[in-house]
Amino acid sequence: MDKPTNRFDADAHATRMRDQGFTVIENFLGAQSIAAFREALQPLLETHHGRNDFEGFKTERVYTLVARAKVFEDIAADPRILALVGRFLQPNFLLSASHSISLNPGETAQDIHSDDGFYRQPRPRPPIGISLIGAIDDFTKANGATELIPGSHLWGEPGAPGRPNDMAEIEDLLVPMEVPAGSALVFAGTLLHRGGANVTDRPRMAFTNQYCEPWARPQENFWLSVPKARVREMSRPAQILLGYEIAPPFLGMVTASHPRKALEPGWIPPIVAQRPK
Repeated sequence: MDKPTNRFDADAHATRMRDQGFTVIENFLGAQSIAAFREALQPLLETHHGRNDFEGFKTERVYTLVARAKVFEDIAADPRILALVGRFLQPNFLLSASHSISLNPGETAQDIHSDDGFYRQPRPRPPIGISLIGAIDDFTKANGATELIPGSHLWGEPGAPGRPNDMAEIEDLLVPMEVPAGSALVFAGTLLHRGGANVTDRPRMAFTNQYCEPWARPQENFWLSVPKARVREMSRPAQILLGYEIAPPFLGMVTASHPRKALEPGWIPPIVAQRPK
């Protein structure tokens, strides 16, 4: 991995996110990390294409990316991102989703949505999730750059005063995030946005890591999808993101024990170890 810059100002980025709902971290990934990302991803491609219009019928995704190679783990647990997300979510927040996104030629624009909209608490509210979209290729309006509505993270429910309700009016507010490869777009889970349409003749590669409050259910069930043998190899920050930590006072316990114990060699679930003979 390229070394994170010592000049990263998490508070300045957090201020921009509170004001406009998003921020852009320039040069989040350097050339070395982009090349490592591409090399690690290449053998995984051609495995999962979108099954609906939201996933994208012409979009290829690789899910559970965090556990598929060290480069993906390092990106998800990058200290700059953990510091920024920590300005919004409670300690020991979780990774909610991690996947690559290859937007192929002919892909259409997504519906406008918010990434933590499946949590049913009414708006306006603080975000329950924070999303990162990383550019592996340059993002342009033509190749499907993420389009967002600045300030929409503060909107109330549909029909609320001050919120546009006509879809054409809402679409007019979309701003394409045209950023160079290596940039990271970080935004509140309440921000309205969509993936754009790719009208070029080349795919546009990106990835997303999404984080959620430690009390919220993640989108991806990493406890089932990532084998413990793989989790044992991961850094402690990555293990925490996957749920092997307590959220105070005792959320995430394993039969009244700390979940990290489940990673110890030879660990036997208490329900098995304590079974009457």
